[in-house]
Amino acid sequence: MAVLETRLEGLPVRRGKVRDVYDLGDRLLLVATDRISAFDWVLPTGIPDKGRVLTALSAFWFDFLDVQHHLLSIAVEDLPRSLELDPETRESLRGRIMIARKARVVPFECVVRGYLSGSGWKEYRSNGAVCGIKLPAGLVESDRIDPIFTPATKAETGHDENVSFDVMANAVGKEVAETLRSMSLEVYRAAAEHALGRGLILADTKFEWGFDDRTGELLLVDEVLTPDSSRYWSQETYRPGGPQPSFDKQFVRDWLETTGWDKASPPPELPADVVEGTRARYVEAFERITGRAFPWK
Repeated sequence: MAVLETRLEGLPVRRGKVRDVYDLGDRLLLVATDRISAFDWVLPTGIPDKGRVLTALSAFWFDFLDVQHHLLSIAVEDLPRSLELDPETRESLRGRIMIARKARVVPFECVVRGYLSGSGWKEYRSNGAVCGIKLPAGLVESDRIDPIFTPATKAETGHDENVSFDVMANAVGKEVAETLRSMSLEVYRAAAEHALGRGLILADTKFEWGFDDRTGELLLVDEVLTPDSSRYWSQETYRPGGPQPSFDKQFVRDWLETTGWDKASPPPELPADVVEGTRARYVEAFERITGRAFPWK
């Protein structure tokens, strides 16, 4: 059964498209629900265990990467006793929480692209560049490129907007921007190498960074390298020259495109086969990347 919303009494909360974020005072509690969004709408149907995949995969990458991050614990046993959770609520949270350090989040998505796809491909087709970075002529969709850092503004609603490095540097300072670019590229390369060893191509991803509220230390925050924030393709089926099947919600988007939905009114419920197919893709991404069986079947 999908968990679409959590309610923890007595805690301030803000809700994103997927996460319910609670303020614990000196820490944050991020709860990954099973909500799924497409075309800037949160869909009425959830994907069972999607939030657990996002949490478990983020925890894997935070542990794998040689970088400071915000994650303290994913164990429900580490929640404050003052919450006094009933057994049903506690179990519903198991596997989907991150207790994290508070940070001042940089107001830009730090996107790294190693392949030409999505909005990057559209931009390249129009002007031969992505976020002001000129690329070789004659590339085709999904072609491999030397990894590039292409920041984007963070939109509360609607789409993020790609911007040049200079726009970001003017907003956050050149030194900070250069550090974010360097660290984002470094993390991408390490993750892409690991994924390739598991038969997966990490086409692109977006990172969020923030400065620890107390120490000022730069931290990798939010989720990291999940199917919600990254485009993973199978190395076995990779064929440049068009779009590639991916381990994310593209399966949902493709189905929605067949329904006649106008994308301006509330979206339709997802049928069972689309729900099951989407869950299977998220679980497969987890199992291939980590080499572990997903703990919820």
